[in-house]
Amino acid sequence: MEDRFNQPLGGNQMPRPGGPATFMRLPAAEGPEGLDAAILGVPMDIGASNRAGTRLGPRQIRDESRMLRPFNMATGAAPFAHCQIADIGDVPVNLFNLEASVEIIRQAVGRVAAAGAVPVTLGGDHTLTFPALQGVAEVHGPLALVHIDAHADVNEEMFGEPLAHGTPFRRAEEAGCLLNDRVVQIGLRGTGYAPEDYDWGRSLGWQIVTGEEVAGRDLGRLMAQVKALVGDAPLYISFDIDSLSPGTAPGTGTAEAGGLADWQALQIIRGLAGCNLVGCDLVEVSPPYDTSGNTAVIAAALVYEMLCILPGVPQRPPPRRHDFDF
Repeated sequence: MEDRFNQPLGGNQMPRPGGPATFMRLPAAEGPEGLDAAILGVPMDIGASNRAGTRLGPRQIRDESRMLRPFNMATGAAPFAHCQIADIGDVPVNLFNLEASVEIIRQAVGRVAAAGAVPVTLGGDHTLTFPALQGVAEVHGPLALVHIDAHADVNEEMFGEPLAHGTPFRRAEEAGCLLNDRVVQIGLRGTGYAPEDYDWGRSLGWQIVTGEEVAGRDLGRLMAQVKALVGDAPLYISFDIDSLSPGTAPGTGTAEAGGLADWQALQIIRGLAGCNLVGCDLVEVSPPYDTSGNTAVIAAALVYEMLCILPGVPQRPPPRRHDFDF
């Protein structure tokens, strides 16, 4: 594959509002073969329990990604200089049948993983993470997981249904997809039904870091410990945009007061550089509730940061070049 295939379309080649409607205006590909990472969308919201609209999330994230440039000024990462990355389009889910859609997603994500590429999935509601974990685990075995969210998403059922955006991590654990001693959930917060709401995950050995514990804090030390816990295990990152404060990212279906700052979100992803990343997703962007587009802007930036920590992408933070000490 020629190097030029790999590059996003630059803003000086084509005005930002123009060009292909792919993530970062990357080249489109029909499949994952020959790629190191493949962007794919899951335009689905039939697993959502509150506000709908995440079926439009992948398209809006792609649209707002048009401002992103290929070099990360903070970390020195240049993913397109080291990896072949393309946008392979959307998974043809069945919007009238959630169970069928889950199987379609498992096969689509599994195809990417089996081709030797890292699936980078744009959601869509969080139901998609269960079949995505299945598809990746079928190739790499049980996975370490870093899950960033306002909600634990470990319900036994929702409205009597086992598949929904509040159940993916219980289903994934039951299916043997997870390394329970290397599962971390960050940012859980809000109201619950009982004091024991987080205890199911804790009983399995999961590390749960609540939103109150990280509020207003620098997360560098936390992420160093998370990275040490993950070790060299195959890692999946699942990032629910409702982990952020609704004042920062209002365009989501189940907003909770409080939440991470966007800088903390960047720290979390950057702190996992050097891990054996084998899959990731960004979910729950709902454009109808994102009137400014800022939620999708942040989501696109976080997906780009995931590309920056792909295996084989070196991190070369620039030295300070000023005389101030702060």
